[in-house]
Amino acid sequence: MTKLFGTNGIRGVVNEDMNCNLALGIGMAWGTNLKKTIDRPKVAIGTDARLSNHMLKNAISAGLIATGCDVVDVGLVPTPTLQYAVKEKNFDSGVIITASHNPPQFNGIKGVASDGTEFSKDVEEEIEKIYFEESFSLADWKDVGNLSIWDGAIDLYLDGILNAVDVDLIKEKQFHVVLDCGNGAGSLVAPILLKKLGCKITELYCELDGTFPGHNSEPLPENLGDLIKKVPEMKADLGVAQDGDADRAIFIDEKGKYIWGDKTLALGAKYATIENGGIAVTPVTTSSCFDDVVKENNGKVIHTAVGSPIVARVMIEKNSVFGGEENGGLIFPEMQYCRDSAMSIAKILEIMAKENKKLSELIDEIPNYEVFKIKMLCPHDKKELVMKTIAEQTKDDNSVIEVDETDGVKLYVKGGWVLMRPSGTEPIFRVYSESKDKNRAEELALKYKKLAEDIIKNLS
Repeated sequence: MTKLFGTNGIRGVVNEDMNCNLALGIGMAWGTNLKKTIDRPKVAIGTDARLSNHMLKNAISAGLIATGCDVVDVGLVPTPTLQYAVKEKNFDSGVIITASHNPPQFNGIKGVASDGTEFSKDVEEEIEKIYFEESFSLADWKDVGNLSIWDGAIDLYLDGILNAVDVDLIKEKQFHVVLDCGNGAGSLVAPILLKKLGCKITELYCELDGTFPGHNSEPLPENLGDLIKKVPEMKADLGVAQDGDADRAIFIDEKGKYIWGDKTLALGAKYATIENGGIAVTPVTTSSCFDDVVKENNGKVIHTAVGSPIVARVMIEKNSVFGGEENGGLIFPEMQYCRDSAMSIAKILEIMAKENKKLSELIDEIPNYEVFKIKMLCPHDKKELVMKTIAEQTKDDNSVIEVDETDGVKLYVKGGWVLMRPSGTEPIFRVYSESKDKNRAEELALKYKKLAEDIIKNLS
């Protein structure tokens, strides 16, 4: 278990747990780790729009340079833009300074491997080990690294997307898109992309501002009221919102209906497998609608533990045709193995153009499931034993069809499933359940929540 790195990098409140000393130390540890196998590592670094971006970028760059790494500053860019640049320009590593959808007082550090994927857990564990032991390998005075600036990352990224979709077909439709960048890094890419795709654009909060004055940067329904209202008001074909670092996209149909990420993910999976089937990868938390559309196309689904780096690595290993998470983080291997909101926008427009259907019609073709989520308290030291006990007790339960222990305990039962997954940072279990019937979904979650609570009580 890592102490600093979470599911998506290191995050914290600026000048409290996320400060210059931490960034400097992580930079030195990062560089030390790279220098074990590479004589003169080349590292790309970029930031999102947060006010503390230069502070942290300069601190971690100093740490990397001190160990003998050459750092290339690509400026303010979306996270997938930095990842694409690392892959395409043969960098040895990449750093993005971002806290994604978190409030503006937060910032973070996310690591990128040479293939553009996010760091694996073993790399993060090694960096932390070096950091906590302060076993830095600092370069001799004449061998410290250099800092340079490159401003071509966005153009490179846009060209990559435009080469991966049917631009002429999309242009023919002259879609009207209401775009909400949430004052985040997507403001530098999404408007340009849509213009290159021949779309008419109505912009909302597409001005860079690290205080996120338009709305909270997580694209949840309660934060997208203006977008939801504007789409039907403008008689637009669709709306789209990005999170703070623009790796996730959430869509609004032409009627102003919010489309949950699992439906968009299933739509992507359907059209990725529609001709030749193939393997699609997603975490155990994803709705069964994903499985339904893939299996309908004679494809195969692989479920992973939660986390986009895990999904991406399984996709590479299995030569998957599509993958992603149910939070709006879609992964298109023809572009790159990471969540990518701009590519998602282009692909959804391409699907609409190919099928000659409205977004609402495409989404209506995706099977509908009811989801119920709840939390419950559980001490950290009891989590492993609770999961083990649940798995053992339910294996002989005739109502349980299958037990999946990929991430937590997922029980497939008649008419649905329930997943009990421990939080990595809080003393809680998250309980997810799903069924075609809303009451059944709630019943499942409450039933197995009580089972877990009884186990915890008995352990005490």
